[in-house]
Amino acid sequence: MRPILRFFALLLAGISSSPVLAADPVGVRKISVVSPEHDRALAVTVWYPSKGDGETTSIGDNRIFEGSPASKNASLESGRFPLLLLSHGSGSRAEGMAWIATRLAEAGFIVAGPNHPGTTSGDSTPAATPKIWERTQDLSDIITALTGEAPWKAAIDAEHIGVLGFSLGGSTAMELAGARADLHAYKRYCDDYPAMMDCTWFRGGRGFADGEQVAVEKFDLDSIDRTRFERSNRDPRITTAVMVDPGLATAFTAGSVGAIDIPVAFINLGSVGQIPVAVLSDALAKQAPNATYAQVNGANHFSFLPVCKPGAAAFLKSVGEPDPICDDSSSRTRADIHRELTGLIVSAFERGLGPRR
Repeated sequence: MRPILRFFALLLAGISSSPVLAADPVGVRKISVVSPEHDRALAVTVWYPSKGDGETTSIGDNRIFEGSPASKNASLESGRFPLLLLSHGSGSRAEGMAWIATRLAEAGFIVAGPNHPGTTSGDSTPAATPKIWERTQDLSDIITALTGEAPWKAAIDAEHIGVLGFSLGGSTAMELAGARADLHAYKRYCDDYPAMMDCTWFRGGRGFADGEQVAVEKFDLDSIDRTRFERSNRDPRITTAVMVDPGLATAFTAGSVGAIDIPVAFINLGSVGQIPVAVLSDALAKQAPNATYAQVNGANHFSFLPVCKPGAAAFLKSVGEPDPICDDSSSRTRADIHRELTGLIVSAFERGLGPRR
């Protein structure tokens, strides 16, 4: 759940797309959505089935990661499609999920993901990280906007809406599905596992603002607004949820998880015994009445990020990045892991929402 991609926050913020040579039928548009939780509009990327008549581009391409091709501002394909909301991990961006958003749009879904203020690349602080209620509101506001405004209103099947979240985004998806977190349980988790990524982030005394690293006070979990942290953020318009390595895995109350009344899928990245307790969700899958659980062997938490470019690992090492963001030292390539993840995620949404292509 800790912010990642720290040393190249400006890189990701400033380079989100670049021209490519081959056309692709998946459309992409950048829109803004007003959110009462923030003092500025949400920056939202929307991928969708299209006629491929826009400007060919590559979303998420930068010094570190390969991008995903799309047709910028292309015309919407005729028909009505389920809507999927994306919630990125802490310290990442919606563009970092372009590889899976593209596959979902190809499968016949309209896919929308915001850059969550306060927990996105270049704009991330420990104090903002636990404010899950702001992230859930971001996605609820996007649902309201897209289902009520042209051109999306006519193209979205509002009876079939899902959410896909990774890491802190997985916590967001959990809460939209009906799970509620317990602050005492979360504090106890950090007491018991102080080396976990989110717990070290709270103690680190640093954050990011305007793409620059800044010094901040060490964050005390006792300062969290308990009422907001523990409230229900269920959005009844969400009818299916998929969580990949969800944060807060130890803090959700068993009663709230057991009361989730929609299909949910949990996916952990890693082999048996290698998945951090921070995100291990097999127990959550057993508690939820209509849940599936899958484990992706040979993967790790960073495998959900885009495919790294040649030389990216060496570059990250040279700038002092401590996390193995591009260290694919297992027997599996990240592209291979992505193929398995794509199958699991698309299948989960087709089961829950039905194929629409």
